[in-house]
Amino acid sequence: MSASPPLPHARIREVFARFQAANPEPKGELEHTSAFTLLVAVALSAQATDAGVNKATRGLFAVADTPEKMLALGEEGLIAHIRTIGLFRNKARNVIALSRRLIEDFDGQVPSSRAALESLPGVGRKTANVVLNMWFHHPAQAVDTHVFRVANRTGIAPGRDVLAVERALEDRIPVEFQRHAHHWLILHGRYICTARAPRCAACPIADICQSEEKTA
Repeated sequence: MSASPPLPHARIREVFARFQAANPEPKGELEHTSAFTLLVAVALSAQATDAGVNKATRGLFAVADTPEKMLALGEEGLIAHIRTIGLFRNKARNVIALSRRLIEDFDGQVPSSRAALESLPGVGRKTANVVLNMWFHHPAQAVDTHVFRVANRTGIAPGRDVLAVERALEDRIPVEFQRHAHHWLILHGRYICTARAPRCAACPIADICQSEEKTA
């Protein structure tokens, strides 16, 4: 996919004004009840659908919704709940390890800094940014495949890699839209600006988007 030319700042403001008007308080689709359950759900969601993760974690979080309970459940007990999720063995190993680290180094609490989050087993920059944004309300920009595609396709924040897009989003999106920006972009990419056959006829920013891949 080739990137479109960068949108002018006034057009970017209009894009997010429309997203906000249509969905003032966008929500992530991973089910959670605490910072810990959110962290685990996001860690499990790599190369998996949110729906698939939610199906697995409903039973899991009913019995293990704290680091202490997760550690008591153990790796094999965790695997029994998440076997339907891709890479479940490696993810189970990481979740048990991060639970232990939270207990030993953070008094059982999920830290609110990116550096501390990224120090946990299996937690990368994207996972850290999702937790910072969704739980701690930081204006962090988590760039997944949907955000990367939409940012480049529309010209909102073109970039050759995930980090370049993240920095472009931080630089180019007006501050009043930063908090919810990554959710608007994820939902737009998931349901409208899809990788194949984007639904341009239903797109609220079709007249602004500069993509040559438009289907309408």
